[in-house]
Amino acid sequence: MSLTKTLRLRRLFFRFIFLAMAAWGLLAITFSNFGAIPRFASGAVFLLAAAGSFILPGTERRKIIAFLSVFTLLLAGWLALPPRSDRAWSPDVAVLPYAEISGSSVTIRNIRNFDYRTETDYTARRYDRSFDLGALRTMDLFLVNWGLEHFSHAMLSFGFDGGKYVCVSIETRRKKGEVYSAVRGLFRQYELTYVVADERDLVRLRTNFRPGENVYLYRLQADRDIIQKVFLDYLRTVNQLAASPRWYNALTTNCTLNIWRHIVPYYPKAKLDWRIFASAHADEMVYELGVLDQALPLPELKKLSLINKASKAAGDGPDYSARIRRGLPGF
Repeated sequence: MSLTKTLRLRRLFFRFIFLAMAAWGLLAITFSNFGAIPRFASGAVFLLAAAGSFILPGTERRKIIAFLSVFTLLLAGWLALPPRSDRAWSPDVAVLPYAEISGSSVTIRNIRNFDYRTETDYTARRYDRSFDLGALRTMDLFLVNWGLEHFSHAMLSFGFDGGKYVCVSIETRRKKGEVYSAVRGLFRQYELTYVVADERDLVRLRTNFRPGENVYLYRLQADRDIIQKVFLDYLRTVNQLAASPRWYNALTTNCTLNIWRHIVPYYPKAKLDWRIFASAHADEMVYELGVLDQALPLPELKKLSLINKASKAAGDGPDYSARIRRGLPGF
């Protein structure tokens, strides 16, 4: 390859990186929580400074250093944005759960169990319940797909003796009237929350009140010791979030990646896998690890694990969790 061609390719590469970084910086400003005028002013200043670093006379090296200086200032300011716990929260995520742990006894406060009439019309209900860790028996995976081929929402549910279940959904803590956006979720737009709830809330909300969502339920085959450690790991994060807010990020702190982080310290076979990010394929990944029932091929197992019909028939009675599991493979 000639020197001229090499230099041309290098310039093209740096221009691509420049444009990508400039686009990220502009999006970070656009999706910030500042008012419209400060966002516009900040965006204009950033673009002028970024463009100026390349327009001004000087060597290519000096131009790159100048642009990196401008971008570093923006990145430092973005990283310094603090998450908050005092916003005007949507009622469904306004009250944070927390756990009190004493020996083998766990008391979870503010377990959500809303009475839904529609997705947005509900009576807020929460309760406290104590659990004996020695009675923790099972860990189940819910996968919720809303029509996207490669992306689903994942939730874990922990089962105790007596038909008691605690379901945890890792979500954004939205403000009143705020609608989730995956693009905004990349730019410190939402705080992170762990919704600890009754299955009659988290599951029925998706099968009965959100059109177009399909919910699959799988029993995860794991030793009770591992299940207990994962459960306690969840509760540590629940308590940390109650004490100090954190940012949600659609790429680095999404539901499936956080589930993996809770599990991998106690189950090293759960290696980082592309299907953690393409979450609609998470059941395929777990099946290959041997953690799902192996009596059936995965396509047939998945077909039989769809619980929308059973959930709608179960109502909201105390036997709801038992009824949605009845007849499922692996249970």
